[in-house]
Amino acid sequence: MSFIAKLKLVTSKRERNLSPILLRRQKLATKIEEQIELARCKKGGTVYAPKRLKLVTNESGERVLIETTKRVKEWFWTTPSNKINLSVRYGSKTLTLNGKGANAIEVNTQDELIETLALLHQVVIGGELDEAINIASEKLRAGFSK
Repeated sequence: MSFIAKLKLVTSKRERNLSPILLRRQKLATKIEEQIELARCKKGGTVYAPKRLKLVTNESGERVLIETTKRVKEWFWTTPSNKINLSVRYGSKTLTLNGKGANAIEVNTQDELIETLALLHQVVIGGELDEAINIASEKLRAGFSK
């Protein structure tokens, strides 16, 4: 039996334009993945320093591609009562997580923080935060218009 005969073959066409809702979900999910890695590195005592490519102009006027360290801001902080608070951000805006104005999640340990971020990743992919993402997106866009 050939290899191709073992596969499930279908006729499909790739969608070129994703809906804005799916794009926002993907953007937030990617940022949550960065926060998970940041929390894991902080727990392990290492530095999280992802790389990115950047175009710069050198002394002779040529545009060259260099690798730089991407800056990732922490979404979590320790309170005076030794609890860890986690806020979810979309761009520069903090998401409201319920209808009552709550904007942070309180956890006790680094392990619980990583588990909570993993759960948030699943929630975002599932679409449960779409309304909060839309509100934050509208606020961001309003800041660019005059």
